[in-house]
Amino acid sequence: MSLILPSVLTIAGSDSSGGAGIQADLKTIEALGLYGSSVITTLTAQNTTKVYLTETVSQDMLCSQLDAVFSDIMPQAIKIGMVGNVSSIQIITKTLTRYNQIPTVLDPVMVSTSGCSLLKSSAVTELTAKLFPLVTLITPNLPEAEVLLSTKSGLISTHSQMEEAVWDLSKKYGSSFLLKGGHSKQGASDVLCHQGKVTWFPSEPVPTINTHGTGCTLSSAIACGLAKGLNLEESIKIAKEYLTGALRADLNMGKGNGPLWHGYKSFSG
Repeated sequence: MSLILPSVLTIAGSDSSGGAGIQADLKTIEALGLYGSSVITTLTAQNTTKVYLTETVSQDMLCSQLDAVFSDIMPQAIKIGMVGNVSSIQIITKTLTRYNQIPTVLDPVMVSTSGCSLLKSSAVTELTAKLFPLVTLITPNLPEAEVLLSTKSGLISTHSQMEEAVWDLSKKYGSSFLLKGGHSKQGASDVLCHQGKVTWFPSEPVPTINTHGTGCTLSSAIACGLAKGLNLEESIKIAKEYLTGALRADLNMGKGNGPLWHGYKSFSG
């Protein structure tokens, strides 16, 4: 009997160092037992220390990649990461509008782990206006939430501030949000606002500097749960458990903030 797996599509940027972007997404999807396909929005020359250069793919290439995937291997869930520019967002929006029954997780990639800005303000405006209303879940970290709420840097740092912020995000954009607490002063717990209900996902910080690609990994792992038919809360819980394991493996690659070990579950060496 032939094997059929749930499929997850990642629409994101490519990370030449392999720690984030579509590389992290595909590693996560395979580690969790699903089939991954990819549409590249942006090429990046980066490593664990910094981003050297980014180059958005052409509109024709982006459209052709989307058509190629959806005409052949229909995904059961979609993860969206680095979107590129305004034109790219418009193309992705058109596709999601056509396939609006597919659960979609959006990681609003605005700043790299090494601190480099990855999304222009015009693209942020287009992202929030066009893509936010179409997706199942949005997963900002605290600095991204501050941008989305137009707050001053550092304002969101405690659990009470996080809970207030996730309510405000959901109300402002009319979408479900998982606010990630990795930058919090009170641990690494995340908080979800979904259908008018707030749910906390408690966790302790993992003592490692090797955190390159954590946001990509978490969002793609959540998409895997949705592709399997799990509800949002179950998908987040399992995704956080996987992410914690990948961080605790403390893979040491590169000279900066190294990547996670996505294959920790199967590693026997």
